[in-house]
Amino acid sequence: MGAEHEDERAARTPRFRTPTRRGTGTDIGTGTGVNATRAGRTAVLLGCAGALLAGCASMPDSGDVTAVDQPPRADGDSQVRVYGVPPQDGAQPTNIVRSFLDATTSDEADFRTARMYLAKSARQTWRPFLATNVLQERPKSEPEPAAKADREDADGYTVTLSGSQVAMVDANHAYTPEEKPYRETIHLIKEGDQWRIDRLPDGLVLGQSDFQRIYRSVNKYYFASYKSESDDPKAGKNVLVADPVYLRQRIKPITSSVEALLTGPTDWLDRVTTSAFPPGTRLAARDLSLDDSNALQVKLSKQAVNTDTAQCKRMAAQLFFTVQDMTRASKISEVELQDPSGNSLCALTQDQAERDFAAPGHNGRADREYFIDAQHRVVAMSDSATEPTPVGGPFGTGKTPLRSVAISRKETTAAGVSADGRSLYVAGLEDGTQRGGPLLTSTGSGKGADEGLTAPSWDGLGDLWIADRDAHGSRLLRMREGKGDPEEVAVPGLGQRRIKAIKVAADGIRIAILVENKGRTTLQLGRVERGGTSLHPTLSVQELRPIAPQLEDVVAASWAGGSRLVVVGREAGGVQQMQFMETDGSASDAQTLPGVNGVKAVAASEDETRPLIADATEGIVRLPPDANWKTVAKDGTAPVYPG
Repeated sequence: MGAEHEDERAARTPRFRTPTRRGTGTDIGTGTGVNATRAGRTAVLLGCAGALLAGCASMPDSGDVTAVDQPPRADGDSQVRVYGVPPQDGAQPTNIVRSFLDATTSDEADFRTARMYLAKSARQTWRPFLATNVLQERPKSEPEPAAKADREDADGYTVTLSGSQVAMVDANHAYTPEEKPYRETIHLIKEGDQWRIDRLPDGLVLGQSDFQRIYRSVNKYYFASYKSESDDPKAGKNVLVADPVYLRQRIKPITSSVEALLTGPTDWLDRVTTSAFPPGTRLAARDLSLDDSNALQVKLSKQAVNTDTAQCKRMAAQLFFTVQDMTRASKISEVELQDPSGNSLCALTQDQAERDFAAPGHNGRADREYFIDAQHRVVAMSDSATEPTPVGGPFGTGKTPLRSVAISRKETTAAGVSADGRSLYVAGLEDGTQRGGPLLTSTGSGKGADEGLTAPSWDGLGDLWIADRDAHGSRLLRMREGKGDPEEVAVPGLGQRRIKAIKVAADGIRIAILVENKGRTTLQLGRVERGGTSLHPTLSVQELRPIAPQLEDVVAASWAGGSRLVVVGREAGGVQQMQFMETDGSASDAQTLPGVNGVKAVAASEDETRPLIADATEGIVRLPPDANWKTVAKDGTAPVYPG
């Protein structure tokens, strides 16, 4: 046992490289005298931090300290690199498996070291990128019980991997929450006098801590496809939809994000989005990086050559926002597309991209928040204002007591639900505007807070969405441009569950729905599909999927970016918490939110620089970036941003 333990410890020892210290002009590994001593201490500290984060067993006791290239982000992630260690002579089967699993967590693009643990037959057949199984902790590896071992395989050895799976990332990099037991086997044989793995499941199996260190969520961008409503003037042809995927963050991050973009949308978004890139388009040069002016040149294969200027600009826009999401800390100045020979096809500057193409943060960029005050007035408040002021129009007078309100994204119109929850009114926000009769009357009683009409929600096309609920069911409705007869939107995946609240994304392609089932309220995301004809379109919400599966009771949610929502809820047996979640159901890498008591509602802007606002025990409270919650009104309800 002692020898086997030493072998395992040696195999788990990582090799580290540390980054150049930024802003000092001094490389950690090349200093002299006192500076070199201080730099050496810094390198050791960085290595220790990396070892703790990666779950490594010990620090290396030899080898040079060298600098590595700075990846295209500087948001605080550790830049320590982890590398696997080749197999040790005479290592026992269980240690071979454990060391192999460690090697799969290294920062090697091709898993070269991990493949050293495989038998010759398995090196060519193992497909590590087929899927990634994410477990709560690193998988446990144990010898297969003798009763289950293959008795005819006298020279073989079987090791069982087990754990609690929480998610899976498929070959297209799409993340799906998936809680279930994980159990797979790995078989080893002797090649010469060394144990090697000859049979193993394709893909990777990682603990959550390793997964979070190795991978990061990146948004790819595709154009919204409105199909039967595509000829409608308000259905813009340049509306970009965020499609989150998980990529290895230290392995050619810009190149990998562009390659992922070129493969097309993930399965969930494929039916409602399109790509401007011609089918089969690939990179003609695979080492992409920003130049000194933060411009990006991308050589594309011949499929992209015969496109007109408009299509080329649309391709460049997809690239611009995708790479910008990966780089984040570096503002891209320009994207230029080139043919395989380096001839320019088109270029798109930062100003052109932000002016001509809709991306998260560019829809509903409002500098004011809204809520209903103690006098039943809809009021607005800017960051610089000391107190809120009533809006123009009938909703600013307090003569129409409201339960909830939604402000159109152009901030010209408001939709309000009456205090009894039964009537929907729509009115302009200009002084002198009169309120008409109700555009919609609920079939339910509206007696309870969870009955009658939900809070309304505007999409970026100018359409108004709302749900009508009673104790036995609910129906989702849309009103084109906030007027006319309500159109019922089918939600086939809803079943007997009941809608409690809705929030439609700016693109009109995705909708977040709070769904109640047997006393449990969960947050689901659905995609809006448009069928029928241009004269008689039909809408449906398909493939509901959980956004915050760990939360048992969700109170409120709001869009907070292209693929991010802020969610208020609690886990089973836990206390209420507020957190950011990605639309694929993974936890966001955004900052942790400070606690606030008794939140009933929350609102966020798709411009991520804007503060959060909430209806809490202390009243209407606001959370500016990098600050704590502050009370802006002791009395008030229903805080909202436009949308």
